[in-house]
Amino acid sequence: MVKVIGVRFKKAGKIYYFDPLEYTIEKDSAVIVETARGIEFGQCVVGVREISEKEIFAPLKPVLRVATKNDLNKHAQNREKEKDAFAVCEKKIQEHHLEMKLVDVEYTFDNSKVIFYFTADGRIDFRELVKDLAVIFRTRIELRQIGVRDEAKMLGGIGICGRPLCCSTWLGDFNSVSIKMAKEQNLSLNPTKISGICGRLMCCLNYEQEAYEEIRKRMPRVGSLVKTAKGRGEVISNNIVRETVNVKLNLVTEEIIETYNIQDVELLKGSFETVSAEPEPEVQNPETPPTEPRKEILRENIRKKNPPQQGGEKSQGEAPRKEKGDQPSGNSRRRNRSRQDKKRETPAKPQEPAKE
Repeated sequence: MVKVIGVRFKKAGKIYYFDPLEYTIEKDSAVIVETARGIEFGQCVVGVREISEKEIFAPLKPVLRVATKNDLNKHAQNREKEKDAFAVCEKKIQEHHLEMKLVDVEYTFDNSKVIFYFTADGRIDFRELVKDLAVIFRTRIELRQIGVRDEAKMLGGIGICGRPLCCSTWLGDFNSVSIKMAKEQNLSLNPTKISGICGRLMCCLNYEQEAYEEIRKRMPRVGSLVKTAKGRGEVISNNIVRETVNVKLNLVTEEIIETYNIQDVELLKGSFETVSAEPEPEVQNPETPPTEPRKEILRENIRKKNPPQQGGEKSQGEAPRKEKGDQPSGNSRRRNRSRQDKKRETPAKPQEPAKE
């Protein structure tokens, strides 16, 4: 376990842990601490306590001292110097014709650095601006581009609820917010109603998301079949805040819509059915002749095309057979004549005399 205190440098900024050493530091007291960007003036928002080593990034920076009266006066002087630096920087931005909006200026406690926060649509080449500011203030200059949510956090304002912005009063980090949260909470998807002054989705959409998810798990979905005191019905809508569902009951004479608590309905499985309706008589289909196998159908078709021969009659598909007494056809007679003519034209070979 490690002994730490929690320090915040801005009103709604992040909380950083520091080593209190041997100082007795109470909550809401001002302290001077060493940070990565120099010596800073902060406010203790978490008193001395012990936490696990896994919750910190070692090694811890130490607390230099509890803020004295001189430290408080110097901190107030830095706030006045920031106002003058803001006006000078705005003038230089106009001179260089840079498309950027200056949001805030911050002096470190030891005046070793001046940080200028700005917003812009794209990347800005501010090298010449930095040179001019370094000549004027004679210290290190840092220009840091921020987003629209950080701009709203620094400037503050009033939300559509009529209260100061959460990000500028108590919200330390920005949590991710999606349009899915607005859909699950049955909110209007009109951008003007679900967006904050920064133009992004309101951070408060994430506050009750866990409760909505837990209730939604216990509620029947729209279109499901449920059992009620008046019979079966179909869920057509639900109200997560009141934990009620609207059920459409399809009675014999009419259709009605009733509202029930989720404890008074029972989820059923199956399709939507008519409530209290008499069962319709089953229509008996006429008997259909049994279907013959495919081979039998093919054989029957072949028999119809080629009927069997009766009384010596020949079928159309069979070729006539030759019998002994039949006369040769005209083509065969021509072939025989050509063979006989060739035999006559061929001279006979002379016989060789017999050798004695």
